[in-house]
Amino acid sequence: MTEPAPTMIEFLSQHGAVQPRHRPWPRFQLDPAGWSALTDRLAADPDLLLLGLWAEQEGLDHPRVHIALFEAASGSVAVTSLDCPDGTFPTLSRVRPGAIRLERTIHDLHRLVPIGAIDDRPWLIHRDRSDATGTQGGGGYQFLPVEGWNLHQIPVGPVHAGIIEPGHFRFTCSGETVVRLEERLGYVHKGIEQLLAGASLERAARLVGRVSGDSTVAYGLAFARAVEAAFGTEVPPRAHYLRGVMAELERIANHLGDIGAIANDAAFSFLHAQCGELREDILRFALAGFGHRLMMDAVVPGGVANDLSEDHAIRLLSLVTRLRRRFPRLVRIYENKASLQDRTVDTGYVSAALAHQFAVGGYIGRASSRIFDARVQPGYPPYTDHEFSVPTLSDGDVNARVWIRIHEVKASLALIIRLIASLPKGPVLAPLTAPGEEREGMALVEGFRGDVMVWLRLSANGERVIRCYPRDPSWFQWPLLEAAIRGNIVPDFPLCNKSFNCSYAGHDL
Repeated sequence: MTEPAPTMIEFLSQHGAVQPRHRPWPRFQLDPAGWSALTDRLAADPDLLLLGLWAEQEGLDHPRVHIALFEAASGSVAVTSLDCPDGTFPTLSRVRPGAIRLERTIHDLHRLVPIGAIDDRPWLIHRDRSDATGTQGGGGYQFLPVEGWNLHQIPVGPVHAGIIEPGHFRFTCSGETVVRLEERLGYVHKGIEQLLAGASLERAARLVGRVSGDSTVAYGLAFARAVEAAFGTEVPPRAHYLRGVMAELERIANHLGDIGAIANDAAFSFLHAQCGELREDILRFALAGFGHRLMMDAVVPGGVANDLSEDHAIRLLSLVTRLRRRFPRLVRIYENKASLQDRTVDTGYVSAALAHQFAVGGYIGRASSRIFDARVQPGYPPYTDHEFSVPTLSDGDVNARVWIRIHEVKASLALIIRLIASLPKGPVLAPLTAPGEEREGMALVEGFRGDVMVWLRLSANGERVIRCYPRDPSWFQWPLLEAAIRGNIVPDFPLCNKSFNCSYAGHDL
């Protein structure tokens, strides 16, 4: 009888030494042989999923590369590390395509070379920013070649019409049909990771909360939970519930904005206006109840910055009741508008295989059969106290991504009612006590786009961040947009792009 393969934690324990100062999940220090064994394991086990890949040099004798992994079968999370004294590390891109852009970024920021990488072109370093078309020569970016008969190229961006972040999209087309799309991002690289190095906890919390402004609650929560894990801080129950309320309000507001914007890109502005009105109601409540329309700086290490008064709790329940009455009417309009369905159904298909291979989260993954929600697995309060639905569909098109948002809006509204009804009494902020030695912490939370990850290393006195790595869900989602548009016509790109709604700022850092 064949013995079962070891779990991820058992495997890593056999090949590396666990680092005791890493919380809440283990970190294993590997040698080159252990790293090679891990690469073989990743090649053989498609269910061992990549959560993040980053490097650090601050305060170390040698630069170091880290991988965060998730094992769905056991629900386990782990980090593995490899010292790189010669400035190189073996590539992961051949076994996990989601690592390609992350490796290119590591090379640009830390000059570490991934040996055997699929793609060694620069990613964040734009050698000639004036060369927007990417023509050859003069330091121009070399787009991947495409062969075929009667093909032409359409360069779009990086500057776009309207208020939108910059990104360059290179379409290769046959007539109006897209044969290949290649993205070039990095135009809003702000040096976030370098700004975080040496920052105080207060400044770091504000910086991480501004990585991608539409996900400020998710980022603030991820940073706070990573700090709390490193310190071993117990957060008051009331703070957990208020964090959950804010996170669900952020999810609803962004989903409403996306549903309306997708309809608008299909020339149905009525739904855009109606969803925009509902979103505005949420933002106005957030300002009144939590002090900021986007709830920036409302989640802090140790709890939340402000309590929710009883009057505002009543106002929130009234708002939720109003949304639950009005939103289904808009859903019926979307569902019954034939011209709108004609644009969204069967457009921008993403296969379940690709969604799993890239470990893509959020509405993109769940619209393509990938069942993953960080609120459920690995899970965290207050979601561990309440049952809620995580919708999944298998169609993988624009319409499916709209319906995932619709279902999540309904689930989040119901969840807010339960959170307010069972809101504990008590304080909303716990003191942070430094452990007296360097500590490392990590957190994984579910933002509206998908799972947001934060890893950090704190100084011995707990006052400074030595290294912090925030990973946006868009890192694994942007590559799938290239696959989604293939075979569609060029005019459908705005529709596909909005159905993804990836973050430029969160991706470019």
